[in-house]
Amino acid sequence: MDHAAPLILTLQLDERSFAFFDEQRRRYFPTERNFIPAHLTLFHNLPGEHLASIQHDIEACASRRQPFMLDVTGLRSLGRGVAYMLEAAELTDMRRALALRWNDWLKPQDRQNHQPHVTVQNKVDPTQARALLEELSDGFQPFQVAAVGLELWWYRGGPWERVGRFGFTAR
Repeated sequence: MDHAAPLILTLQLDERSFAFFDEQRRRYFPTERNFIPAHLTLFHNLPGEHLASIQHDIEACASRRQPFMLDVTGLRSLGRGVAYMLEAAELTDMRRALALRWNDWLKPQDRQNHQPHVTVQNKVDPTQARALLEELSDGFQPFQVAAVGLELWWYRGGPWERVGRFGFTAR
């Protein structure tokens, strides 16, 4: 196994919410570029050589949390795509705690202010992206989704490979 490959940490959503976002992604993301399911990325590039420590930290984090709700507040232009924006104080706090724990390992992208989102379209012509943003924004009503755990993935240049799922199990 290539432990030098980077790791990606995502938030695991409840099945109904995941199905909604994944269907949107399959519908709007260019088929030839859509290799991964819908996701909300927390960290894009964690060092694979620290897998054991990272897994330990994720397990500890997940075991102290209960599932929580996130507000889907609207849609956002990505220039060449569209994403749903999400927010929850619990998510902000959890990510901040992990970022502090992994501070020495974080790349610039993961040091930036985290803006939680689920991308449903990317890598298209900006005109096409603007049209989808307008279409999805028309009649958009805020809604909620549930966060039920964390998922850790290997990134080796192609489809992601799941390392593990870590459910929120606190009572």
